[in-house]
Amino acid sequence: MNSILINSSRVNTEMKDSNGLSFIQANTIPMSYRELRENHLIPVFVKDNEPVISHIDFINSTMDMVQQCYHGEVILNPSIRVSHPIKGRIPEAKDKPANELLDFEKTIYYERMAFMIEIPSIKETIDGNNVSLTVGGVKSYASDNLHNRKGVDEHFKIFIGFQNKVCCNLCIWSDGYVEDLRVKNLAQLMNGVYTMIVSFSIDNQINSLNKLKSYYLTDNQFASLMGRTRLYHYLSSGQKNKIPELRFGDTQLGMIARDYYHDQSFCRESDGSINLWKVYNLFTGANKQSYIDTFLSRGVNAFEFVDKLAYSLESNESNWFLS
Repeated sequence: MNSILINSSRVNTEMKDSNGLSFIQANTIPMSYRELRENHLIPVFVKDNEPVISHIDFINSTMDMVQQCYHGEVILNPSIRVSHPIKGRIPEAKDKPANELLDFEKTIYYERMAFMIEIPSIKETIDGNNVSLTVGGVKSYASDNLHNRKGVDEHFKIFIGFQNKVCCNLCIWSDGYVEDLRVKNLAQLMNGVYTMIVSFSIDNQINSLNKLKSYYLTDNQFASLMGRTRLYHYLSSGQKNKIPELRFGDTQLGMIARDYYHDQSFCRESDGSINLWKVYNLFTGANKQSYIDTFLSRGVNAFEFVDKLAYSLESNESNWFLS
């Protein structure tokens, strides 16, 4: 960790916040940095009462690395979403009915948290849509063994990618995603974030996203795609192993079908055709209705799935979803 410097400024209350529009919705609620820092309890490991790496520590560590790696760029304060509240009360209020509790008698922390930090000065344009670089992560205390002693691995998900400014959809792919970063302390967490950032190629992702606008599905092909995505989950495991993986459920697939006709930015053309950049954004838009636990992995799957469609169209190779 000698090469990593800690920036003590972290979140600056005078800086502008990352885009206020939701990058994830589902069962989450927005949370301010100050509320998370000042009013939320921090869970502990049961056997030694030592604290976990808190949500605020995770955000601060990531912000430190972003500020170091992108020194001189415009870096906005994090946008934070939380879910699964764990409620409690102070000892003096243990016998009170719940509806009579005063605010100062209540305690709370949220088991799951997602955040993103926008860097709007690093931006590109894809098919008329402005996209800007973002870094963030997801934390769920449910993934940790809190019945143990401190020193066991704590689990984090981290990402770097682009956010579409039209709709706040996040464009994430496997080269900018660590699905299970296991660490024992903050130094290891910061090193993991740092390694991800410096290993990420902006040009590679932009080029991969840009090529999607060159490939089109006809009305019939899109209809086949939607029909077969509904059939996919009923295939045997052996059949699934032979075709591209799809992690989206019926709720998200229904939204994609609806938005093919009605989305103001990514709907079909007048002849029914639609390019794969728009298809991809229909998937990432629907992904905002995923729970925190599956949000990032589905985001990566959205790109991989649509990228395989592009490969099939380019190479004239068969694709089960377009048959």
